[in-house]
Amino acid sequence: MTVHHTAVVMGSNTGAPRRVRSYQNYHQGRGWPDVAYHYLIDANGNIYEGRPVFARGDTFTEYDPTGHFLVCCDGHFDQQGIPTAQLGSLANVLAWASLRFGAGPSTIAGHRDYAATTCPGFHLANLLADRTLQSMVEQRMAAGGVSLGMLCGQAGLDRIAEIEAGRL
Repeated sequence: MTVHHTAVVMGSNTGAPRRVRSYQNYHQGRGWPDVAYHYLIDANGNIYEGRPVFARGDTFTEYDPTGHFLVCCDGHFDQQGIPTAQLGSLANVLAWASLRFGAGPSTIAGHRDYAATTCPGFHLANLLADRTLQSMVEQRMAAGGVSLGMLCGQAGLDRIAEIEAGRL
């Protein structure tokens, strides 16, 4: 399981849905079939589905992400800290994936562990290096795991409207 950041300084979280769409458009403009990651997480902890989990992700670096579950946090964590809500949702997604795919928390790494990059940024990489993130995932797994719900159709559109209005 590999953690990434967008390397874009977050502004207001009301722009998160627009940024996620822009990342998708940029990646598709490179010829990729979708956004590079399986899940993306905004500053307020809202989780966006990217590529289907059975599909291979992509990367702007030389490592081969075949077999990697890719999660990306919106932000530039060389320049800013990771918000508590975003970190909590990252731990939730990784706990869910750990149980779903049988990949223990010890397999969680940053993009920089596979390629010459600073991704997922200094502040997030430190939470991997000191095992804070892995411990959070282990705690969620020990408590019975995490389920991720999907919002589609009007419910999904309503959620996006709430995020854009600053209510989520």
